[in-house]
Amino acid sequence: MFKKILIANRGEIALRIQRACRELGVRAVIVYSEADRDAKYVKLADEAVCIGPPASAQSYLNMPAIIAAAEVTDAEAIHPGYGFLSENADFAERVQQSGFTFIGPTPESIRVMGDKVAAKQAMIKSGVPTVPGAEGALPDDPKEIIRQARAIGYPVIIKAAGGGGGRGMRVVHTEAALIHAVQTTRAEAGAAFGNPTVYMEKFLENPRHIEIQVLADTHRNAVWLGERDCSMQRRHQKIIEEAPAPGIPRRVIERIGERCVAACKKIGYRGAGTFEFLYENGEFYFIEMNTRVQVEHPVTELVTGVDIVQMQIKIAAGEKLPFTQRQIEMRGHAIECRINAEDPYKFTPSPGRITMWHPPGGPGVRVDSHAYTNYFVPPNYDSMIGKIITHGDTREQALARMRTALLETVIEGIQTNTPLHRELVVDAKFVEGGTSIHYLEGWMAQRKR
Repeated sequence: MFKKILIANRGEIALRIQRACRELGVRAVIVYSEADRDAKYVKLADEAVCIGPPASAQSYLNMPAIIAAAEVTDAEAIHPGYGFLSENADFAERVQQSGFTFIGPTPESIRVMGDKVAAKQAMIKSGVPTVPGAEGALPDDPKEIIRQARAIGYPVIIKAAGGGGGRGMRVVHTEAALIHAVQTTRAEAGAAFGNPTVYMEKFLENPRHIEIQVLADTHRNAVWLGERDCSMQRRHQKIIEEAPAPGIPRRVIERIGERCVAACKKIGYRGAGTFEFLYENGEFYFIEMNTRVQVEHPVTELVTGVDIVQMQIKIAAGEKLPFTQRQIEMRGHAIECRINAEDPYKFTPSPGRITMWHPPGGPGVRVDSHAYTNYFVPPNYDSMIGKIITHGDTREQALARMRTALLETVIEGIQTNTPLHRELVVDAKFVEGGTSIHYLEGWMAQRKR
């Protein structure tokens, strides 16, 4: 096991990794920007190193500064968390070349899965079902693009090969709009991701967003830890997640989980990863793989009892998975609400000082957050300031606990999206379960009328 790990991230995930390190008896080094100087996890760290000004490009995306911090603190490994450099293959490579262990997959795996065209081709070879569409990148020839779209059938969706976070996507309903959409998406992809490559798939009308959590060690062992339903989202940004997915037969889930494990073994994957699928009419369609820990990992931890972050660290240290697939048991139901510093209905950021922070408690309630009373939410980063997760023997109990937890939550001084969550957890369709990825946007449109 490592003696010292550098955490190359911020916010609640930095605190989450820090806690995992402490439980494992590993010293944790925190790197931080000037904007995060007063963060809780900085004050609690065994060692802390300022790596630059507030701008991400000069701090949390500054590879030389992060590696230098690892060198001066004698860290042995670097955990990237999620976001920032967590899925940057060049960073993983530089970490290894500098003599440190990257707590995550190999640079090669990150590179393949980070390119959605390459990832789709790898999944097809591994027997994982994919969304119908062109297998490769779209060509420059407009006539060939039109031919492919006709073969797939409208509506289609144009996606950036290197995209993420809901960016670099356009839905096209008519042939007249196709070429302009391709050109616009290419320009956006080039500017945002440094890669103008785009591809085309069939646009599913009312799918759900289901993901499979996997763990794979360096000894060719792999397991899947159940599924999560992340369909409650807006503009491809998840808001509420839960496990297991309501209304999908276990045998159907088991079949796709087994295929994901087989794919991990075939591509030589290691560490934690998430296969993301669209699910419609009883069929799963692979859309991408995230080669890192997910924001929503706590719901899986609560229903399986597996500490995913600790497992990431143990796998990176060369340890074998301590359990087999048969030993993984799903217990009860868990729901997570992402708490963001934003206007609850306009979704505009609301940075500033939190004058009162009172998180909920009680049986089956978990709060992952770096916030506290008098904490200043900086305007420089993502607006998420925490997550409320509840667990119960049944979905109904988990929902009841979430309603109570949201009512107990007091956050003053800034706006948050807790009022939105309070409405959603009593919404009849959500309570019923099985809403599609388009449900929330339709719900918002109805609410404005």
